[in-house]
Amino acid sequence: MDSTRRKLLGLAAAMPAASSLLSRGTLAASVNTASVSAREMIRKRYFPDVFLRNQNNERVRFYDDLIKGKVVTINFFFAECQDICPLIMSNLSRVQRLLGDKVGREIFMNSISLKPEQDTPERLKGFAKMHHAGPGWTLLTGKPADIELLRRSLGFTNPDPRLDKDVNQHIGNIRYGNEPLMLWAACPGMANPEFIAESIGWVVRKA
Repeated sequence: MDSTRRKLLGLAAAMPAASSLLSRGTLAASVNTASVSAREMIRKRYFPDVFLRNQNNERVRFYDDLIKGKVVTINFFFAECQDICPLIMSNLSRVQRLLGDKVGREIFMNSISLKPEQDTPERLKGFAKMHHAGPGWTLLTGKPADIELLRRSLGFTNPDPRLDKDVNQHIGNIRYGNEPLMLWAACPGMANPEFIAESIGWVVRKA
């Protein structure tokens, strides 16, 4: 067998392997593209990147600064609430203690005011101090229209339109999730703090 024929046969034998590698590479690229596309779709649908103000009067973007690339919790409240808000915020304070130094490092907590006209950054700062909010727990206010957009986009709505209009009847859930992995869930804000902390820890361990 001459050398030219041997080279041709060698190339022919290598082609299936090369084809297989190409297929696997194309498949991996397709899966990665699909993942990015799904994440972008979730962002557009559920996480409007509106501007908000935190308790330190710093201007932040909801998605880019607070959610993107993080494990987070999200809840709604207002400072003068005399019903479920104090119980939920006290619960979150206990959750913060249970999670320890993971808060501000691996987990970021976000509490958004439903009465932004009243809950100024200065007032939120006092409220944060009252509930011992440490680094990694951000209280937020903003334009009423932007807060309402967030509330509806995040699913903090009541199916009864009459109750949904009454801010005092607001949904007392806590949403938590791992944004990069698109893992999201929710639990009652007045659930056992140990259960809430464990549930949040589950999405951290998936990272």
